[in-house]
Amino acid sequence: MKKNNQNTLELLKRLFSNYVTKHYSKLFISVICMIIIAAATALNAWMMQPVLDEIFINKNQTLIILIPLAVILIAIFKGGASYIQSIFMSFIGYKVVADIQNEMFRSAIKCDLSYHNNINSGTLVSRFIADVGALSRGVHNVIINIIKDFLTFIFLVGVMFYHDTKLAIIALFVFPIAIYPIRRIGKRLRKISKNTQIGFGLLTSKLSESFSAIKTIKAFNSEKFETNRIDKEIFNIFNLTYKSTKVNSIARPLMEIISGLAIGGIIFIGGSQVIQDQTTPGTFFSFLTALLMAYQPVKSLASLNATLQIAMASAERVFEILDRKPLIEEAKFPKDKKLNLHKNLKISKVFFKYPNSTKLILKNINLEIHSGERIALVGYSGAGKTTLMNLLPRFFDPSKGKIEIGGIDIKDLSFGYLRNFFSLVSQDIVLFDETIKYNICYGSNNYSDKDLKNACTKAHCNEFISKFASGFNEIIGENGTRLSGGQKQRIAIARAFIRNSPFLLLDEATSSLDSKSERKIQDSLNKLISNKTSLIIAHRLSTVIDADKIIIMNNGEIVDFGKHSSLIKSSKIYKHLYELQFKRKDEKNFKT
Repeated sequence: MKKNNQNTLELLKRLFSNYVTKHYSKLFISVICMIIIAAATALNAWMMQPVLDEIFINKNQTLIILIPLAVILIAIFKGGASYIQSIFMSFIGYKVVADIQNEMFRSAIKCDLSYHNNINSGTLVSRFIADVGALSRGVHNVIINIIKDFLTFIFLVGVMFYHDTKLAIIALFVFPIAIYPIRRIGKRLRKISKNTQIGFGLLTSKLSESFSAIKTIKAFNSEKFETNRIDKEIFNIFNLTYKSTKVNSIARPLMEIISGLAIGGIIFIGGSQVIQDQTTPGTFFSFLTALLMAYQPVKSLASLNATLQIAMASAERVFEILDRKPLIEEAKFPKDKKLNLHKNLKISKVFFKYPNSTKLILKNINLEIHSGERIALVGYSGAGKTTLMNLLPRFFDPSKGKIEIGGIDIKDLSFGYLRNFFSLVSQDIVLFDETIKYNICYGSNNYSDKDLKNACTKAHCNEFISKFASGFNEIIGENGTRLSGGQKQRIAIARAFIRNSPFLLLDEATSSLDSKSERKIQDSLNKLISNKTSLIIAHRLSTVIDADKIIIMNNGEIVDFGKHSSLIKSSKIYKHLYELQFKRKDEKNFKT
């Protein structure tokens, strides 16, 4: 219990200090407004005494005019203060959401690829939307209700003590009794809420997965299977939310019973005092009004605590992203200006394994690539070719060994500087639900319309772009759903042309093209490669026969290297891959 409260206090302190207090001027005005609201509420309770004693009993003609005017004036002040407080606190609440989401995205986008490979995108989306929403509602309610209710309670208790100290002490005795069940209920709600948010993350993930794979689902007649899979997640969330409601619903009846006992006792004692002429009816009714009003903020404490605990469960998940530090750290004092691009790219004694894995993917890789050289990586699937390529822009860091460009360790270069030197064309083409122009120019800031047209001409994109009504401004759909595989590949290649980086990384860059298109693209790639240092992964050996050096990889190791003419004689792996490919080609030609 103590640990849970401690965590709640720490989380609240962090939320307030990082996101709320920077709006101190609006917060200060809101607190002033809350004081006015609380004082007005207490004044309404206090005025019950002159209303009964002076107007109804003593028939005071002056007060029958003044008190209604006072009530109207108090209402005007209270209404105005409520409006200002609501506007300012809403601004703070919405701004807190925006600030947290901005920081979450910055933190998530900086995380290593290993983090994103291990977390489901639906879970991340759920944290951005559901968790931040619950967190903001909790903080908003806590700021408004705790301050406002606490101030209202203090002012009303002041009225009670002003009228009758002994009765006030008796009335307040019941409050500590209510604290224990409220804490227990809050602890259970926090646990249920955490599981609910996890459930929302899974549901979001599976929904996204199902909609993106709708063609495959229909092709395999799996609509019923997918429906059952989603139904399980929906039913799980239903159970959790219903359980949360049942637990939360206990609090208010419990507070009603406790407060009912207290009020009943006060009516008996206070009523006896009135009968015995120890106090006036007006004084007693003013006290009773203040008591009834004071119990209202106390009763709301139960639901407020429930909201707070739900918010704190979300806060834990939000701060988990905010606090995550990338495993791959950027150089504090980068040596960007010392880099000489005309020197070689050198890989020395590099070993690599993925985080939380004991299996080595790369073993003792030693490779030197000279400026302007064309290097091909060849080997069976799983040999480590793509992994080696991913180390160059520091998507991952070697477990041992180092990689140098121009004699400088790439760990001593800033991310922006290092990655600007690489143009990557992968077999997994990622396109955005934006225009063709946006996708081709993505990541490139300095380009002209002429550069764009030249890039499209070289990548043979013009022939299909011209068929769209909006041309370069055509929206291509989520991940390019309106394009064919070959068209997506050409856009990716055009992106590399316009980026025009000195290092070119091609990972199956022509894998989705037919033979005719491949020949066109290969000609363009040859022009692009001619004055660049390039590393090429290709299963089609016909595209790398002319490479300056062909590296043969197997089981994470470099087992041979050389030119095509020598490897076809000396390397069993290369010869086997070559024969398999040309055998398939011959069979295809025969069938044709």
